[in-house]
Formats: sequence, C-alpha cells, structure tokens
Amino acid sequence: MQSLCRSASVSLDSLSFASFAPTNIDSSPQFRLPALAVSRRFKLHCCSSLKAAMTNNSSSVADSIDQKAKETKLWGGRFEDSVTDAVERFSESISFDKGLYKQDIMGSRAHATMLAHQGLMSNSDRDCIFQGLDEIEKSIEAGEFVWRTDREDVHMNIEAALIDLIGEPAKRLHTARSRNDQVITDLRLWCRDAIDKILELIKYLQVSLVALAKKNEGLIVPGYTHLQRAQPILLQHLLLSYVEQLERDAGRLVDCRDRLNFCPLGACALAGTGLPIDRFMTASALGFNAPMRNSIDAVSDRDFVLEFLSVNSITAVHLSRLGEEWVLWASEEFGFLIPSDSVSTGSSIMPQKKNPDPMELVRGKSARVIGDLVTVLTLCKGLPLAYNRDLQEDKEPLFDSVKTVMGMLEVSAEFAQNVTFNRERIQKALPAGHLDATTLADYLVKKASWFLPAGIPFRTSHDIVGRSVALCVSKNCQLGDLTLDELRSINPVFEEDVYEFLGVENSVKKFCSYGSTGSKCVAEQLGFWIEKLGMEDTIN
Repeated sequence: MQSLCRSASVSLDSLSFASFAPTNIDSSPQFRLPALAVSRRFKLHCCSSLKAAMTNNSSSVADSIDQKAKETKLWGGRFEDSVTDAVERFSESISFDKGLYKQDIMGSRAHATMLAHQGLMSNSDRDCIFQGLDEIEKSIEAGEFVWRTDREDVHMNIEAALIDLIGEPAKRLHTARSRNDQVITDLRLWCRDAIDKILELIKYLQVSLVALAKKNEGLIVPGYTHLQRAQPILLQHLLLSYVEQLERDAGRLVDCRDRLNFCPLGACALAGTGLPIDRFMTASALGFNAPMRNSIDAVSDRDFVLEFLSVNSITAVHLSRLGEEWVLWASEEFGFLIPSDSVSTGSSIMPQKKNPDPMELVRGKSARVIGDLVTVLTLCKGLPLAYNRDLQEDKEPLFDSVKTVMGMLEVSAEFAQNVTFNRERIQKALPAGHLDATTLADYLVKKASWFLPAGIPFRTSHDIVGRSVALCVSKNCQLGDLTLDELRSINPVFEEDVYEFLGVENSVKKFCSYGSTGSKCVAEQLGFWIEKLGMEDTIN
C-alpha cells in the first residue's frame, strides 16, 4: 500500500490527470493549486487501496482497538510502552473533533501547496497528497472512514490514513507544522463558516419579524416596564425592537469574524520554524487576512472562541427575552398571542392544553449557551503560555453553543411565521392602567397660560397627573372619563383640548420624537428594515 504513490510518482508527468480544485484554496490566481489529474488506472488503484485500509462499517469512532493491534503513535519515537486503555479513552478527542475534517483537509492542501512552492516538497509528492486527501474526504463523506481512538484526534486520523494510502510522500506533510497550529487553524476556519451560517439565520428571523410587523399595522398594545402597564405602543414598534437587537448581534458576529480571520498555520508548536516557509502564501490560500504576527500568541490564545461564545450568549439572551414575552402573551392571563397548532404542543394528561413549547425551550436553551461561555472562560483563566492540552476542551462547548443558537434562531423564525395576535383581547385590555398618563403630562408641559407662558415644569406636571390618576382610582374610571371640572379641581390649567391627548389612540398620535412609537416614526422604521433586508419584492 505504501508503494502506491512511489510507483505512481515515477511516471506522474506522463499520466492524464483530471483537474482538482479544493474549495477556498484556488480563489487567488497567485496561489492557484496545480491541476491534478490521475489516470483511471491510478484512481482505481488508489480507491481500492483506500478501501483495503479502511473498513466499510461506518464513520463512527472505533474505540475498542486491541492493545496488541495498536500502532505506534506518530509521535511515539521516544516511547517504549503504549498508553493504557484508560488514558486513551480519557484523552481522545476524535469523538467530537472529527467535525473539523473539512477544515483539516483544507489546511493540509494549502500547506502542501506552500511546501512544494518553497522547495520543501516535490510537486509529485504534493500531487499525490492531494489525491490521497481527496479520497479520504470522499470516504468520510460516504460514511466509510473509520475514526480510530488510538489515533487520538482528527489530525492524526487523517494523516495516518494518508500514510497508509500513499506511503512516504504523506510523511512530508507535517513539515513545519505542529498539531498546535494545525488545530487552531482548523478551529478558526470552522468558526468563520459557523458565523456565516448564524448570520444567515439572524437575517431569516429578522425577515420573519418584519413580515409579522407589516401584517399588524396600526395595532396598539400595552407597553410594559417592571411588567406593569406603562404606555401605549404600536405592536410594530415592539417587534422592530427585536429586529434592532438582532442587528447588533449580527454586527458583533461580523466584528468577531474579522478579528479571528488571521492565520496561525506555520507557528508550529510555539516558536515557529527554521525552515523557509511562506506563511503569507498559506494565509492567502485559506482566505485569511494575514498570518498572525506572534507564533506564541497564535497557538495559545482562544480569545476568538471566547468572543464568539460571548456573542452567541448575548444573542441567546435576546432570543430568551423574546421567548419569555411570547410565552406570557400566549397565556390565558394575557391572551394577546395565538400560536398555531404547528408550533404548539399538548399535555399528556390535560386534554385542553396548548403550550408554546418552542419558545419555552428557546428561553431554556439560553442557559446552555451561557454555560458554554462560562465553561471556556473557566478553562482558559489559569493557563500559562503557550499551548496546553486543556485547550482540547474548548471544542465541545463551542460546537454546542453554535448548534444551540442556530436552533434557537430557526425555531424563533418558524414561531413568528405561525402566530396571530388577538386584536379583540388586546383592545379590551388597553383601557386598564392609565396608559395615557405620560401623554397628559406632556400636554401640561406644552400648555401655556397667562401666568405660566412657558408651560408647566415637568415635575409639577408629573404631580398634577399623579393626583389625577389617584382621582381615577378612587372613582374606578379612566383619565378620559374625568370631567373638565374634575380636572380643573386639581389644576385650573386644564382646558377642553385636553381630551385630544387622552385615550390610547390619541396618545400614540402625539409621539413624534425620532425612534418613538408614533405612527409616522414607526412607518419610517418599518420602511428602513424592509429596504435593508431586501424585502421590497416579497412583502405587500
């Protein structure tokens, strides 16, 4: 099997090769990978050798390797004994870091290209490595690759399989590379891809919320502070507030992506290398902005993971607040929101129940995302420079955080697309709570009189309206129900025009400050988001 590439490389130039262009490697003409084509005979040989090296059982982790069958570790030159089974089980990471295989193969292709360009590897060895990596990637995606715990992690599983497949040329791939810079390169590539996917889902939820707002034009709902009735607001205004929060979440992700988009490959274990590598070449080939300046920093810090987890946590908190509000609104006590059957669940014992479970789980899963951040913060807080094996534990919370946030965003969008608002129930609820009290205070501030030509000071207005509300409470009525004489008994400044400021509809009409809940202001906000999200052709 190890003679495969040796025998092929002798006549490599005479073979008819099919082009091979790995994703994200050949985007820059300066660093285009060479065309690689392998004759049908070579491909058949390669594929049959691969299948001989890898069983067809599944892509699961093979965790029961017999002690005698264990191969010598790629790092095992100075060791006489194998590690115990317990140590192997405890220290393996292949059970979760195999999810980095695409990024690992991508990085190896870029690294091999650079090594050949720098004369540290022959072109024929490079081409053979490309073909071997291609076949390994196909085997993984077909579910035929067996991940071995005795090979510890994704990097050594792929490298050992490549050695099994093509022999000596594969042993050149790790030139000027350590698993320390290899794993952090893989992780930065993975985070970059994950951020792009989350950004798409944030926009999906934003579009769903804007569409829901558009469908409920003019609907006034109670606004709350301290979970107490505060002021009347347009439902559109409330929904768009979540769109704004999500936009800041997206901005934080974009910033995080920009900061993490620097290449650690070539930093090696911690000190770099004495070999003439070109780190700018590999950085460009992998789509990074530049190589990281300091090799110690490159392999030892996980601040980009912490930042990513922090952004996810903030996003999760925003989604949790949305979930909490909609769970409350769907309750009988509120009755403002009606989820459809497609986003509701029932009770195993109470046949009448219809529960907004998806949003309860959104609220609950935010705890997991926050916990993932705290896990990695605690993991990193006491580590000396440079790399430490503790950092292996950064991946599971990272993977969990990303998966959970993506699920939260997706189900929140689905929920938004499958709810209606109970206008009748909302309308009945609006009179309670004296929601127009602040508008009445504004009336007094603007009200000029012969003895107060500049209007009443706000603190005085606040007191006058407070006494007016107290009168309403004693009479069990609303501010608009008080007669002009009753209002003047509190302060003579009141005139007939006061009733233009009372009632929730009048109150909403009086809002005019930028960003407020006034109808014109909200219409401008809605128009802004429809244009920004590119919804002009999809929304009525």
